[in-house]
Amino acid sequence: MKSGLPSRLRCGIFDHLDDDGQDATRQYEDRLELAEVCDSLGFYAYHLAEHHFTPHGRGPSPNLFLSSLAQRTRQLRFGPLVLLLNLYHPLRAFEEICMLDQLSGGRLELGIGRGSQPIEWGYFGISADAAPSRYTEASEILNIALKGHQLSYQGHHFQLTEVPLTLRPHQRPYPPTWIASNRPESAQWAAANGANLACIGPACVVRKVTDAYRSHRAHNTAAHGREPFLGLLRMVVIAKSDHDARVAAESAYRRWLESFKFLYELNATPTPPALPLTFDAALESELCVVGTPASVRRLLLHQIEEAGANYLLCQLAFGNLPLEISLYTATAIKAEILESFGG
Repeated sequence: MKSGLPSRLRCGIFDHLDDDGQDATRQYEDRLELAEVCDSLGFYAYHLAEHHFTPHGRGPSPNLFLSSLAQRTRQLRFGPLVLLLNLYHPLRAFEEICMLDQLSGGRLELGIGRGSQPIEWGYFGISADAAPSRYTEASEILNIALKGHQLSYQGHHFQLTEVPLTLRPHQRPYPPTWIASNRPESAQWAAANGANLACIGPACVVRKVTDAYRSHRAHNTAAHGREPFLGLLRMVVIAKSDHDARVAAESAYRRWLESFKFLYELNATPTPPALPLTFDAALESELCVVGTPASVRRLLLHQIEEAGANYLLCQLAFGNLPLEISLYTATAIKAEILESFGG
């Protein structure tokens, strides 16, 4: 094992649940089947993004989908990454979080955030100007609720008086928390608050974020009795030949990209500058890792080491990638990575 790699590397699944061209019923069932297989293979968790009014996300109510996933799996942990807290009353979010954690016997991984698309908030009447302060208040209320039995709060957006919190999460004191960010200052906050971190981008860029996390982490602490997770997200496609993997991944990325750009183009808004606009650019930027089991193993382990990550977030299903390729990729990751790191 190369020095610089974590002694134990866990793998999870990240999913936009973006439109794959099938009807939604079929796609939901395919994803649940993929989750079942990943559960049996020893993947750690399934993380679902939240998007609205766009083919980029067919899981606008992630908690609803995750409640089904909880009943179809036994060991696989799961959670939103991230729950768009601005679109929930924080008390409603708290109650749903408690229900999910109880339904699963304590397998919830809770990611919260504001999200990256003000267009989506706007459809719900949340302005870009109001979003930061509303999110701050909602996250404060949620944090208080997760720790207490009665809640009072007086803010600009929310006023709560002696709300009895009769439901509790299964995990104590509360489920592990996550944020998704590529900014060192956000990593510092996550470290100070015991949150796990999910990052995307070239490994050399992510390394600045993971270094910031480690430098601000409180000494001798671990979140929920485990080392904090510093996640590196990659779209992964594995096939028996490099050619087959590339053909499948290029088609899938093209469709995923169309879904990603949908709201931007509809509203004549520029896409994020870091978004790779071609498949070759996605490979160059390290967003996509594609090839045979052996070649993907080499690439992923090199990027994990360079990024200073200890958790690999694999986007196994995206665009119109066939289920059988996602399943093959999951099985190859089990053989090439999980078995080598005690997974």
